[in-house]
Amino acid sequence: MAHDSVARLLDGLPSNWGRWGSDDEIGGLNFLTPDEVARGLSLIRRHEPYALAITINSPRGDPVWPGRSPAVKLMTQDKGHYQAGKLVPLGGGLEYADDYLTMFLQGSTQFDALGHIWYGDQLYNGFDASTTIGGLDRASVLPLAERTACGAAVLIDMPRFRGKAHLDKGETFGLADLLACAQAQGTAIEKHDIVLIRTGWLTVFYDQGPAVFYAEPFLEPGLTFSRELVEWFHDMEIPLLGTDTIANEVTVDPESGLILPLHSALMRNLGVIFNEILWLEDLAGACAADGQYKFFYTAAPLKVFRGTGAPVNPIAIR
Repeated sequence: MAHDSVARLLDGLPSNWGRWGSDDEIGGLNFLTPDEVARGLSLIRRHEPYALAITINSPRGDPVWPGRSPAVKLMTQDKGHYQAGKLVPLGGGLEYADDYLTMFLQGSTQFDALGHIWYGDQLYNGFDASTTIGGLDRASVLPLAERTACGAAVLIDMPRFRGKAHLDKGETFGLADLLACAQAQGTAIEKHDIVLIRTGWLTVFYDQGPAVFYAEPFLEPGLTFSRELVEWFHDMEIPLLGTDTIANEVTVDPESGLILPLHSALMRNLGVIFNEILWLEDLAGACAADGQYKFFYTAAPLKVFRGTGAPVNPIAIR
């Protein structure tokens, strides 16, 4: 994808660059004021918490973007080391196990840093793309982790709305579909709501296996680009978009043929935070059971210096 192609596609669309000053690195999190945190807390009815992260190093595998490798966990010491005489108990008889994890920072449920993607040699808020060399000096994941994301959230359950267990490979939906689904759920999407969208696509990975999930061409279901959608995100001041897919949007836009144009339109230009690879099945089941699709959401990714993203275990409390 040539950067001038995405630039032409997004020409004239809104931007939040400079809205919170020339040094801003947290974008949409600026919308999550103490009043918004209080509004989110007011949505708690049953005091039911739901952990929205997938399992890292699962026996069933780790769903990651093609080209990234799954997490590798190694035991550095365990009972076997003591049995083999390679370790002796600590004073008093204490023994312990230890392990080591190596993984892509975006190889699990994660936040993207606002500097994760760019075009035209500029990151979010106009920072120069050269600031990513050797690590993100600007718009890294660290400012997002230090601020945290807390507020009112809404779940949009697209496959349930369409009467299926999960969306199909490459199946798309747009702004009209989002609003129709919310209306069918009896859910009002309000200004500053955190928007979580279920596609059910992760169940394909876990139930049918990686071979089906990654079958060529790799094409996740998801949101499609439209000028109306981008303008709606801007007008509604949506702080964060989360889905149960790796990319938060359909892999290849069917109209333009561009790869992941919403990353540029929403993340780079508006500063919308992307929370990807969420596990939404349990939360969705509870929401469908009682019709309560709004809840309190809280998340803070790991504090990784100069990181392009970081693992996170968001919590939804209904």
